[in-house]
Amino acid sequence: MLLIYVAVPVLILDWGTKWLVQNHITQGTEVIPVISGFFNLRHDRNTGAAFGVLAGHRFLLILITIVALVFIFTYYLRFRESRWMQVSLGFLLGGAVGNFIDRLYLGEVIDFLQFGIASEGLFWPTFNIADISVCIGAGMLIVYLFRNRNQDQQA
Repeated sequence: MLLIYVAVPVLILDWGTKWLVQNHITQGTEVIPVISGFFNLRHDRNTGAAFGVLAGHRFLLILITIVALVFIFTYYLRFRESRWMQVSLGFLLGGAVGNFIDRLYLGEVIDFLQFGIASEGLFWPTFNIADISVCIGAGMLIVYLFRNRNQDQQA
């Protein structure tokens, strides 16, 4: 089950980094430069989805995550012979569960990775390991679907 071999380490890394941030970086005020002027660690909280979309709609976001988990397992059953899809769905599963746990227990998601151009005051919204995992999984899923679209059309 390659899906589990990808999802579990993602989940452990996500949980571990969020625990470190929660316990060692003051929320909202402390910024730790990693690459000066470009990459910082910063403890933020997000009550919404990516970029704060649907902020304050915790129940709806939990429901969307449950639907996403059903999607992941449905796709797994359909494409379980594809190692590419198992890895893709593993990244999606690990990321979805990571943020799902935050929403259930904290009511918000812990974000801490901040990139930008400090001299211009331009920063991408903070994010976390689960967000990266979801993006990797979604990207892999899109690649798979585009590469195999002709096979699906002929079937």
